[in-house]
Amino acid sequence: MHDISDGLARFRRDVFPAKAGLFAQLATTHRPTTLFIGCSDARVVPELITQSEPGELFVIRTAGNLVPAYTSGPDGVAASIEYAVAVLHVSEIVVCGHSSCGAMTALAEGHDLSAAPVVSDWLRHADAAQARAAAGPATTGSGRVAALVRANVSAQLQNLATHPAVARALANGTLTLHGWVFDIATGAVDEVSAVTVAA
Repeated sequence: MHDISDGLARFRRDVFPAKAGLFAQLATTHRPTTLFIGCSDARVVPELITQSEPGELFVIRTAGNLVPAYTSGPDGVAASIEYAVAVLHVSEIVVCGHSSCGAMTALAEGHDLSAAPVVSDWLRHADAAQARAAAGPATTGSGRVAALVRANVSAQLQNLATHPAVARALANGTLTLHGWVFDIATGAVDEVSAVTVAA
């Protein structure tokens, strides 16, 4: 098992000194250009996949890379999206799904989630994705999961566009949305869709 204390010690000893100048600049400046919305899955590391330096990505990770459609009221995901777009002025948002996603597998295979009621409620944000996948070509097994992963990225992009800050930035032509699916086994990234609204 990875020892996080040892990892922290290695960071302080080996990594931080080589990037001390960058961290000194980041201590007073926060200007990421991209909001990366990915899954909480430990195998999917946005900074590693994109080879981004600290400060370049603003990251939201949720189970199943789900983005609830906008509703008024306190919501951590919505607040993070609004902050990234309206305050940090990111110019790109990536919604990234991935192969072998546990959340999408549970839905595609109809797992019993009665022991995890909060997870079950959360996964309702993938209802539109399930409908999209069901309307596509019939698939079985891993193909069903893969189809749902792709449909889910598209559905979450649609949900993302319901957020007022995102809708305004798209209308102003200052924001581009991208949908990706990351294949864990091969490292390949497949573009699902891209949404660009010109000014």
